[in-house]
Amino acid sequence: MGDLGNSTVEFHPKKPGMDRGGQEGDFGVSVDELCSLMELRGAEALQKIQENFTDTETLCHRLKTSPADGLSDNPADLEKRRQVFGMNFIPPKKPKTFLQLVWEALQDVTLIILEIAAIISLGLSFYQPPGGDSEACSNVSAGAEDEGEAEAGWIEGAAILLSVLCVVLVTAFNDWSKEKQFRGLQSRIEQEQRFAVVRNGTVIQIPVAEMVVGDVAQVKYGDLLPADGVLIQGNDLKIDESSLTGESDHVRKSIDKDPMLLSGTHVMEGSGKMVVTAVGVNSQTGIIFTLLGAGEMEEEKKDCKKGKQDGTLENNQNKAKKQDEAVAMEMQPLKSAEGGEVEEKEKKKASVPKKEKSVLQGKLTKLAVQIGKAGLVMSAITVIILMLYFVIETFVIQGRVWLTECTPIYVQYFVKFFIIGVTVLVVAVPEGLPLAVTISLAYSVKKMMKDNNLVRHLDACETMGNATAICSDKTGTLTTNRMTVVQIYILDQHFRDIPTPDQINPRTLELMTTAIAVNCAYTSKIIAADKEGGLPKQVGNKTECALLALVQDLKQDYQAVREQIPEEKLYKVYTFNSVRKSMSTVIQMPDGSFRLYSKGASEILLKKCSFILGRDSEVRAFKPRDKDDMVKKVIEPMACEGLRTICIAYREFPADPMPDWENETDIVSNLTCITVVGIEDPVRPEVPDAIKKCQRAGITVRMVTGDNINTARAIAAKCGIISPGDDFLCMEGKDFNRRIRNEKGEIEQERIDKIWPKLRVLARSSPTDKHTLVKGIIDSTVLEQRQVVAVTGDGTNDGPALKKADVGFAMGIAGTDVAKEASDIILTDDNFSSIVKAVMWGRNVYDSISKFLQFQLTVNVVAVIVAFTGACITQDSPLKAVQMLWVNLIMDTFASLALATEPPTESLLLRKPYGRNNPLISRTMMKNILGHAVYQLIIIFTLLFVGERIFDIDSGRNAPLHSPPSEHYTIIFNTFVLMQLFNEINARKIHGERNVFDGIFSNPIFCSIVLGTFAIQVVIVQFGGKPFSCSPLNVEQWLWCLFVGMGELVWGQVIASVPTHQLKCLKEAGHGPAPDEMMDEDLAEDEDEIDYAERELRRGQILWFRGLNRIQTQMEVVSTFKRSGSFQGAVRRRSSVLSQLHDIRVVKAFRSSLYDGIERPESRNSIHDFQAHPEFIITDSVHNIPLIDETDVDDESERSNHNHVRVALRHPVPHSQPQRPPRSRYPSRPMRQQSLPVTLNCNNNAAESHVYLGSSDNGAPHVSPCPASPLHSLETCL
Repeated sequence: MGDLGNSTVEFHPKKPGMDRGGQEGDFGVSVDELCSLMELRGAEALQKIQENFTDTETLCHRLKTSPADGLSDNPADLEKRRQVFGMNFIPPKKPKTFLQLVWEALQDVTLIILEIAAIISLGLSFYQPPGGDSEACSNVSAGAEDEGEAEAGWIEGAAILLSVLCVVLVTAFNDWSKEKQFRGLQSRIEQEQRFAVVRNGTVIQIPVAEMVVGDVAQVKYGDLLPADGVLIQGNDLKIDESSLTGESDHVRKSIDKDPMLLSGTHVMEGSGKMVVTAVGVNSQTGIIFTLLGAGEMEEEKKDCKKGKQDGTLENNQNKAKKQDEAVAMEMQPLKSAEGGEVEEKEKKKASVPKKEKSVLQGKLTKLAVQIGKAGLVMSAITVIILMLYFVIETFVIQGRVWLTECTPIYVQYFVKFFIIGVTVLVVAVPEGLPLAVTISLAYSVKKMMKDNNLVRHLDACETMGNATAICSDKTGTLTTNRMTVVQIYILDQHFRDIPTPDQINPRTLELMTTAIAVNCAYTSKIIAADKEGGLPKQVGNKTECALLALVQDLKQDYQAVREQIPEEKLYKVYTFNSVRKSMSTVIQMPDGSFRLYSKGASEILLKKCSFILGRDSEVRAFKPRDKDDMVKKVIEPMACEGLRTICIAYREFPADPMPDWENETDIVSNLTCITVVGIEDPVRPEVPDAIKKCQRAGITVRMVTGDNINTARAIAAKCGIISPGDDFLCMEGKDFNRRIRNEKGEIEQERIDKIWPKLRVLARSSPTDKHTLVKGIIDSTVLEQRQVVAVTGDGTNDGPALKKADVGFAMGIAGTDVAKEASDIILTDDNFSSIVKAVMWGRNVYDSISKFLQFQLTVNVVAVIVAFTGACITQDSPLKAVQMLWVNLIMDTFASLALATEPPTESLLLRKPYGRNNPLISRTMMKNILGHAVYQLIIIFTLLFVGERIFDIDSGRNAPLHSPPSEHYTIIFNTFVLMQLFNEINARKIHGERNVFDGIFSNPIFCSIVLGTFAIQVVIVQFGGKPFSCSPLNVEQWLWCLFVGMGELVWGQVIASVPTHQLKCLKEAGHGPAPDEMMDEDLAEDEDEIDYAERELRRGQILWFRGLNRIQTQMEVVSTFKRSGSFQGAVRRRSSVLSQLHDIRVVKAFRSSLYDGIERPESRNSIHDFQAHPEFIITDSVHNIPLIDETDVDDESERSNHNHVRVALRHPVPHSQPQRPPRSRYPSRPMRQQSLPVTLNCNNNAAESHVYLGSSDNGAPHVSPCPASPLHSLETCL
């Protein structure tokens, strides 16, 4: 077993635990000890730590690290740690060699058929029949002019084999470069991931691969843990361990209950510090990877898993490897012919959520299959006709008898016919399509990096071109994410600018400084500017940095407070999350009592305040009426200027009795408000312009934010998302939820459909709201065109929406690892205008593929018809097999390169998106394809049947077997190729533009390919000779060929003059698969379509898995199967799963037929159709502000109608507003109302008057007074 242990000599020069009686190097602990420690959880782990190390302090000491200052930056020490404990790196699977890729390319069916035919042809050409002089046979092979020519019969076979080799090498080279690009992208993504560690007492960000055992790492909300470790300090830390355990509940981690943190898990809440105990192949993720065979060289060794080093491990590994291959998302190239048939099948069974085919791939696959079928039929008919003709001609009309000695000659004819048939097939099958897609995508991805788009899943870039809607975050995407406090309300005074320290009572100032310094994450800080006159750098959460900067502006020092109260001394922390929308920290005072500091969204925190600091810093009661005044006079004016309002408050607790810290609602209540600040986050200067471009391009931009509705509306107006006079909706998440749910509280698609088309701003929204909205828009069928939705997100909670969206954009700077993990594209500069660039590239990919299709299909149609009719009429294809292969090579491989690398232009943004179900081949393209085909066919048939007379040369028709190449057929071949070359220039435009040379020099690849192809063509014609069936042409013949070829450009102008809309007979082609077909395909292909690019890109980051549990389960299953007892059970289970799938399909079909019958609302532009509640008609527009009151139960109030009544009774309504009956619990009929009179722009806030400032849900409606808002007058016009 010793040799097994040393198989990874690269990582562990010493066998762990061999020297110093179990100690390693100079460290007081061995890899084995750490590994066995990391396998434990909870109480067991604590017990083990106590037994072996007494406590975590000692563990740090033994690892020679300091909990406070971390490791020193001594390179020798770090290198030694890597030697002893391994590197934080899991070796990737070896890439495929070039030869493997060549072998894969050879698997192509048409190529195999060609190879066989060529080999038979070769063999027969060497066979001389014994009675070669026999009269009977010589007539059949008549015209074999001389011996030399007959001898040269082998050339055709050899030439075919040679051209097959060319095609294979080109394909393999393309695959190889593609794989290389992915490796580059993979390493780029891995380098992107950095982590905060403490070295020499300062926090620095280092690439994950450089972490070593003994590092002290800072863990915060949204991190993906890159190594295993033990928690040494934590605040309210919750971890999502589902990637390892499969349990979706968040696990609470604390020093005294469960301090074990595992690599590959996500931090969902809280913060803390951990000491790293296992990295790379020794971490829990690394162990699983090794079991799954991802670290190839690791395969048979298992450093940490001692007890299992025997034969069973090998078997189990192989089984586990196969079954979990899909889950492991191993590094794999795009090709799906990966890992042989068996593994393919195993992959199908593996339970990976299937990434649906991208829109374009679906359309292309369908089209390619249709064309392939047509080609197959044509080639079969060609072969049959040729054979019948020959048999009838020879044996019936000439009345010959089949002589045995002549058999090889007859067979030679049949092989020739077969080769002609196969060539027709080769030309008909557009195998260049997938190549064009790949080249185009790979090229775009490379270039998109320069535009700050790091593409993680290839197809995202193409889907982006179809995007019809973008749901964007506000902070950081539309705004600069450089927050500054610009207004402050403190001690009953509203300061429009930051006051001087002497304007604020010293005691209050000190209280506020401590509240901000302690109750902001200690990872947030302000660092002095790098260069003179620059802005100070904000590190960490930007809102917290704004508050810390406020402290500095007031000439206070927050760092001093933090030194006095270090993070370890914080008694209890309730960290910020999307549900709380606030953060609170408890500290113990010197006298033993406690003080809680809280900060959060002002309308949420003010509800929990019962007191406020008055003008002389005295605490006075904060009554509902005061809250109301504050909302009206302070918070709303701030919000209307686009400021985010944050409230800071505190509360004192006695030491005795000890409060129940777990009861958060009681703890964070009865607070004393210190101050409310208004934080400005200016709109990025380039955003309004980018949004204009989106709107011009037919893309709707929606803002989904957690901010206050007035702030959101103000920012949306500044960005240009909403503009005065538009018919739009702005709502709060609570209101949105109320409207989309039925009486049972279930979400109904019909209700969403009434809201989303006009929704532009969704404020105070939770992550679930975002997900619901995205799902609702994607599933909606109200518009003719299905929507393709892009979503931006940065927080951990955006994960579900990013995953659900067609394209998820994560923020590269502000984004958490979890968000990046769920996304398709990472915006490296967090900027909205980069999304517009992605749209441009996406549309460009789509157009490139359409250009290529237009070109390729013209060649296909012409080549197939020429080969077919020529073969039927003259018993021989005018274009020989080798020539066809050359045409196939230029039109497939080179043209895909030339047309797929066209750079994008701004004009791409001037048209509407194609959408999900638009066809690939538009009418205009169909017109171009057929038009050019007609021209080419006329020319070729003219040359074929009267060419010999025009050029005064010998006819090449009806030539016998092995006759020398004729000038006649050479002219046809040459003209054909030159027409394709000039048509390639025509193919650059697909929307009927006249100037086909526009921007041709901006694409050097295109120019060089066209010129290169032309040069090779000259060489083939002049020097190709027998292998290419060419005979050299003179200058005059060349000029005629060129002249006819250039006629393509003139003909292109003629076609462009024909108006497409009059050609009603033209059909479009290449629609996306219909929904029911998709269902069938999905079931048939099941797991086949797992996106290999995605798999490759996520190898190092998704860190699994249901892991050891799963492998153990599989071992059990395998052994059970061996005992064969439960085999029937398994079969039964499988069939029940299938029947469920069937049920789902039936339900879907039924549901869609239901929707078909529902009539659409008569007019879409009457916003009131779905705005007003039946019992709720607005009779005036007096502003009535809801009173914030403790009686408001936060979210439950929506469900309880008596709550509305109670509030209404408690606060009499001003008499200017007539009393309204209390609202019934739910609208009694669907939300439709006979339209109210439509005035200029009666915005929703007045129409459905339920958007109010707080998230309070009172019955009294109001319209927010925002005199500053340009939309104000319009919104209140009802």
